[in-house]
Amino acid sequence: MRSHSYRTFKVLLLSLLTSTCLVFSGLSAAHPHSWIEMNTRVNGIDDVVTGFSMEWTFDAMTSAYMIDGEDMSPENKEKTLKNLAQSIVRNMLQDHYFTYFFDGDSPIRYKEVFDAELTQHRGKFTLTFNLPLAEPKSVFGNRLKLMIFEPSYYVDMSWKGEQSLSLSPALQAHCQIDLVEPTPCSEQMAYALALPIDADPDNALGQLFTQHAYLTCGE
Repeated sequence: MRSHSYRTFKVLLLSLLTSTCLVFSGLSAAHPHSWIEMNTRVNGIDDVVTGFSMEWTFDAMTSAYMIDGEDMSPENKEKTLKNLAQSIVRNMLQDHYFTYFFDGDSPIRYKEVFDAELTQHRGKFTLTFNLPLAEPKSVFGNRLKLMIFEPSYYVDMSWKGEQSLSLSPALQAHCQIDLVEPTPCSEQMAYALALPIDADPDNALGQLFTQHAYLTCGE
């Protein structure tokens, strides 16, 4: 059975448990309702990408709600955070870890995550984990696209800029990352702003408002 902490996390990420969402009724309308600031490193060996190292920092309100009802006493805090991190990544598997990596129109698959860690600093939690590809992906002759988003746009997941994206040493010599900001039209923005917090999720919204990171490499 999934823990209370994961259920509340799922509410914040997918807005599926509307009864729990009533806790946030004071926030009224408009998406998003939660924010994740990301740092991502593209890992590789020789001329292949092998996976990603993720660092996701949650806003203070989301962080506080994630541990509501959990035992954060000094003697149990480490165990609580470890269990919560493992629960989060285990259950995000069905959502592809909100990470979408493409070669053209072909999605690139991943292995499971087993090394997640949740840490706390100044009232915010940061989730770190490594996401390995199912098979190494050649970087030459390909323009690879990376998107990380929560489909309903209940949560804004974003990089602050290209400085939030990095390459492992093996890729730095011949690869670069270009970050492209989303360009939703005024009608799409108005629609997102008008959505009440307890609305049924519109799983087309997230991709409209997500950034695109492009990895290109030369010989």
